[in-house]
Amino acid sequence: MRALLMAGAIALFISLFLTPGFIWAFKRLQWGQFIRDDGPQSHHIKRGTPTMGGLVILFAAVVGYFLAKFANDETPSVSALLVLLMMLGLGAVGFIDDFLKVRKQQSLGLTGWAKIAGQGVVAVAFAILALQFPNDRNLTPASTQISLFRDLPIDLFFWGSTIGMLLFIVWIYFLVASTSNGVNIADGLDGLATGSVIMAIGAYVVIGFWQFNQSCRTAVENIAACYEVRDPLDLAVVAAAIVGACVGFLWWNTSPAQLFMGDTGSLGLGGALAALAVLSRTELLLILIGGIFVIVTGSVIIQRGYFKLTKWRTGVGKRVFKMSPLHHHFELKGWAEVTIVVRFWIIAALCVSAGVGLFYFEWIYGI
Repeated sequence: MRALLMAGAIALFISLFLTPGFIWAFKRLQWGQFIRDDGPQSHHIKRGTPTMGGLVILFAAVVGYFLAKFANDETPSVSALLVLLMMLGLGAVGFIDDFLKVRKQQSLGLTGWAKIAGQGVVAVAFAILALQFPNDRNLTPASTQISLFRDLPIDLFFWGSTIGMLLFIVWIYFLVASTSNGVNIADGLDGLATGSVIMAIGAYVVIGFWQFNQSCRTAVENIAACYEVRDPLDLAVVAAAIVGACVGFLWWNTSPAQLFMGDTGSLGLGGALAALAVLSRTELLLILIGGIFVIVTGSVIIQRGYFKLTKWRTGVGKRVFKMSPLHHHFELKGWAEVTIVVRFWIIAALCVSAGVGLFYFEWIYGI
């Protein structure tokens, strides 16, 4: 418990007080945000605002986690290291994308296929490693079964280990790509993605701590409802470190933002969120916990799908929204940026509350 509190506090301190130094350095390096001409006109004043602020979050989260573990004479767990691997791996993909954007001063960094390939490499490495390192109870960090509140009786290895491993890798890649891209799409207004990620990953602090208290090793009552999860408390510790880093960063990222997280932060944080869902056996529950990211991503899919369908049928493409993702639609309707962000935070909080609430009631009532 002490490591959990220390990880969050140290990461918050680092990101809160070191971010001004990063802002100064990024300005000297001319790592400024490029703004697309076809976006909302109100965004043009943000041109040149330092980006790649995700480096601050990743640095603070990693240092916060390891300092908290070493201060308590605890060995970092395999599960927590896998979360950090996913976060740093996708953060590296995002950094390359951001760097190419600021270097070329255009909105396109990595090509779509290059980004997919980068996400794929990280997802495959994570999937393979997550099925290794069994503990004394033969629990590996991840399970080959699809999960909701815990593992469901749907094993991806039902056709054998070779095909099963391929299915597992595809499943992990789908989760990683959809979650990281969802956070990336939501990162369009000052503080929107950061605040939403704080709530979503904060849910895994609660879930990890609850799973630790109700693990099958320690449970003495309601043994049928215990959780077979590897290293649940350490998952809560690494989640707390990420939350603390994001809270400190949000101080500087809220409107008007002095630093953007960029793809470095959005892809890295989305990857960490996906990894926490996989390792805590709550993959399908992520749809609700990350509901705000599902909504904004869905708005893009609907917009593009409807445009292509109407263009194919009538020759003229039509739109459902004034602009996608959804937050830009409300900008063009005249809503203030802060109003949109706060209202989307409220939706994110409701989604997270519903997800954590269902997790709790599943344990109480076995739903």
